[in-house]
Amino acid sequence: QVQLVESGGGLVQAGGLLRLSCAASGSIFSINVMGWYRQAPGKQRELVATMSSSGSTNYLGSVNGRFTISRDNAKNTVYLQMNSLKPEDTAVYYCYLGQRTYDYWGQGTQVTVSS
Repeated sequence: QVQLVESGGGLVQAGGLLRLSCAASGSIFSINVMGWYRQAPGKQRELVATMSSSGSTNYLGSVNGRFTISRDNAKNTVYLQMNSLKPEDTAVYYCYLGQRTYDYWGQGTQVTVSS
């Protein structure tokens, strides 16, 4: 069993910044992928950024250069630093952990960017 607890969402003006955190607990294997997805109203969930336990990253094109993912493997925690936020970044952000053949999701945290 794996639990993911997110924090750091909120309301920010365009151009502002936020930092999301997600702590994983339970049966965590050393080889995994952690990251963030988001879902805006009426849209499908999309990958924002992921990072493997070895450090490989993958970003959504529209956030490249603005968002930075990082992780602390000792703490099983992943972070998403979001700079230069835009109204189109408004969504519920979900923490993700993939290991072996299983996918785990956090409960989601709302990020709202006002124009």
